[in-house]
Amino acid sequence: MYDRILLPTDGSEGVDRATEHAIDAAKRYGATLHVLFVVDEGVINAYPGDEYVHEFEGVERTLEEFGEEAVERIGSEAKDAGVDSVVTEVHHGEPDEAIIGYIDDEDIGLTVMGTKDRPGEYRRLLGSVTERVARRSSEPITIVKTTVEE
Repeated sequence: MYDRILLPTDGSEGVDRATEHAIDAAKRYGATLHVLFVVDEGVINAYPGDEYVHEFEGVERTLEEFGEEAVERIGSEAKDAGVDSVVTEVHHGEPDEAIIGYIDDEDIGLTVMGTKDRPGEYRRLLGSVTERVARRSSEPITIVKTTVEE
């Protein structure tokens, strides 16, 4: 049913349950599992002016390294679980835009995304990458919630 499954990750604990679901789906369908980390340009661009160039480069490098570690860890977990084909990628951009672009560019059939189920005003004020991707994607999205205590 699905040849290519995408698991976007931010490396957080909320993605653990989604990782299990994505690996299970990839095994069940014999699909290639794509694991994507997006270095959030909004975070990087929050550093103002030339005097912060050194810190900016450090933040960017740190986020890239964190992303590489996150996708490699999940890729290894998937291979250990019996997924034959795993692609790991680190991209730059606005996370929801980059994920939607990846879905379209790589002809992804199913995307599995984790989200933290937060109480109160937090969700209404900020929304989430998962919500924005789910609203805009023309392909199926499976959302796996993890409850976060505030």
